[in-house]
Amino acid sequence: MKPIAISFATACSVLLAACASAPPPAPLPTAAATSGSAREAVTNLAAASGSLVSGRLVLVPMGDGVHLTGEIGGLPPGSSHGFHIHEKGDCSAADASSAGGHFNPDAQPHGRAGHGAHHAGDADNLVADANGVARVDVHVAGVSLGTGAANDIAGRAIIVHAAPDDYRSQPAGNAGARIACGVIRVTR
Repeated sequence: MKPIAISFATACSVLLAACASAPPPAPLPTAAATSGSAREAVTNLAAASGSLVSGRLVLVPMGDGVHLTGEIGGLPPGSSHGFHIHEKGDCSAADASSAGGHFNPDAQPHGRAGHGAHHAGDADNLVADANGVARVDVHVAGVSLGTGAANDIAGRAIIVHAAPDDYRSQPAGNAGARIACGVIRVTR
């Protein structure tokens, strides 16, 4: 009986040693990793800084960037507002300061998208209609969605500001308080 117990103990020791030295299994790829990018994301904007602004945006990769569509309500009728992608996907602060600065992976100065140097997260101002609703139909060039690349905006925040962006002032266009914030969440 003793030789069997010794053989069993030896076999267990060999198996445990083999398991301990084996590399961990590779993680399963996500949908975004297998396709090269996400196919769609959503952002649910919630009020910040005591505003009543909220909305929902859908983001899809398109051509050289990402296209955003949707509506944002609760704005003063006929008003203009700065609209940017920010570096952190964190809207936890009451004033949305937790979202950090504009998304700027290429360390460019602030400016107007499509008109020279600008942050990757810069976009044109939103304009509210007579009912205080801004209909968003914006293309942000030079960014990706769910790729994991330096220009990936998945998991970052979208901010609506109280005032229009002047497209010149550094570092953020003098657009005022952050009145709505939402995190870009990949849905498929």
